Amino acid sequence: MYTLMTWAYLLLFIKFVLAYNRDVFTEELLIKPLYSEQLYAHFQFTTKWNTDPETETFNHTRIFPRALGEIVKRYNIQELHVSLTGGLWRYENWGYPIVDAAPGAEVWAWFKSDTPDVDKNWKLLANSLSGLLCASLNFIDSSNSISPEFTFQPRGATDSPSINNTYLRYASLPREVVCTENLTPWKKLLPCDSKFGLASLLNSGYIHNTRYHSIALHLRPICRDSTCQSLSLELQQSVSLVYDYLLLGSKNWSLKKLFGQGVSKNCPLASRSDIFVDTTSSGTHSFELSPPPHEFVTSFRGGHESTFAKYKVPNYFFFISANYKEPQSIALLFPPPLHANQYLTGYGQERGGVVTKIFNNHWAHLDVVVLQNIPWYVPIYLHTLKVVTDGLETNPVTLRYIPGRQRERAYYLEILLKLPPQSSTSISIDFDYVFLKWQEYPPDANHGFYIGSAIVSTNLPLARNYTGLPQDGSTLADSFNASRSGYLVQVRTETMVITLPTPDFSMPYNVICLACTVVALAFGPLHNITTRRLALKPKQKEKLPAKLKRILTEFLKK
Repeated sequence: MYTLMTWAYLLLFIKFVLAYNRDVFTEELLIKPLYSEQLYAHFQFTTKWNTDPETETFNHTRIFPRALGEIVKRYNIQELHVSLTGGLWRYENWGYPIVDAAPGAEVWAWFKSDTPDVDKNWKLLANSLSGLLCASLNFIDSSNSISPEFTFQPRGATDSPSINNTYLRYASLPREVVCTENLTPWKKLLPCDSKFGLASLLNSGYIHNTRYHSIALHLRPICRDSTCQSLSLELQQSVSLVYDYLLLGSKNWSLKKLFGQGVSKNCPLASRSDIFVDTTSSGTHSFELSPPPHEFVTSFRGGHESTFAKYKVPNYFFFISANYKEPQSIALLFPPPLHANQYLTGYGQERGGVVTKIFNNHWAHLDVVVLQNIPWYVPIYLHTLKVVTDGLETNPVTLRYIPGRQRERAYYLEILLKLPPQSSTSISIDFDYVFLKWQEYPPDANHGFYIGSAIVSTNLPLARNYTGLPQDGSTLADSFNASRSGYLVQVRTETMVITLPTPDFSMPYNVICLACTVVALAFGPLHNITTRRLALKPKQKEKLPAKLKRILTEFLKK
């Protein structure tokens, strides 16, 4: 008996040692001044597990979060991407972010090819993620989900020679509000939680007071080596923040000023814990760092050299501060080659329209894909679609359209365009305002209904990216595909709010109050009349002493 138990413990120990060598966890923070009196801070936590995603049961994990692994295994997921965002990223003023996300909640997932019922698994996945991240993702179902054909491609390794978009599902909840209830369970997926390492800077009191904040997780299989004979599982958790100098009080910043405290020493489970600070000196925003960085690394963007100060988080409490030498405004040296906006047209409560305007500031043609996920309660008309480039109407290269169905399916519109250099293109389509059932209105019906962001995707033919990420093997640069000759850029537009014909929900309240008042006033007299019994009260004779006392009392009062 003891021999069997000894062998069992030995096997468990060997399995633990093997699992220990298979897990790699890194954490990085990039701090970068933006070009319109803003400061950008991006956290990225990467967990790489050298295991086969096809055969792993997720019963024993060391660093990888088991709660997420069980969801991946249960619903047969190939890739998973979730983001919760508050605020809007201003591409034309800030450039491109490292990880892009739409306002509100955004979820898209690739399921494996042997999934029997994708729609059922998609609904169950949304419910599980809702409980995992404490968000309202349970409102995702077939009525607001689509399967885009061109916009989303697998970002990880795949053995399929062709891409079948029937195993892809995408949905967004633009009205979702991001708060502390989402950040706390998100931090619990990290190996060191928020006790050690860079995650200790994620103080909710400072994060949610920023102009833009976004938390995300991206799960995908990747090649373990250049031959790609075996796969690994990669989980990237990111936090993007944009601080306003007006709220900070000055351009001088520090970790304590941004996050309320310094780094509470490095995470023991992290193989690398680095902080990068963009110190590019263009004569307008140079500053001094304290303490001095451990080393400087360089990167290139379109032929322009960028310099980064690199800090390795030590095993003790750590602070960084920056003081500007010449606090002047920062000019946008390299405007983004592609950005877009979205707005509503029309007036009244009968007809309206959606316009998506795309700007190509690049010197060459750009092939872009525009994706629209229109809710079923905003019926659009394909025959009203117009594409106008610099005042001239043009035809799209490819068009994909699936009409919506009331209460069952959203409107799916995907357009492939070829944008001329230095041009602006507008895509417009008309819709009708519909009447809903009174049970389908939210509690604050007069607030309006949301239309999600349009997604504009392109492959920029550039040698280097416009974010200028450090090119020293950091996972930040890998996540942006900065080392490739061309890389994918996706731009999310603004969300829109429309006011559908809304009944006067105060009328039932008024009627109820009036009816209750009438009933209350009528009930009392009717009840008294019908239930009270009238009886004669005999008159008692007054005795002589009492009569004399009464007469004397009345006389004295006079």
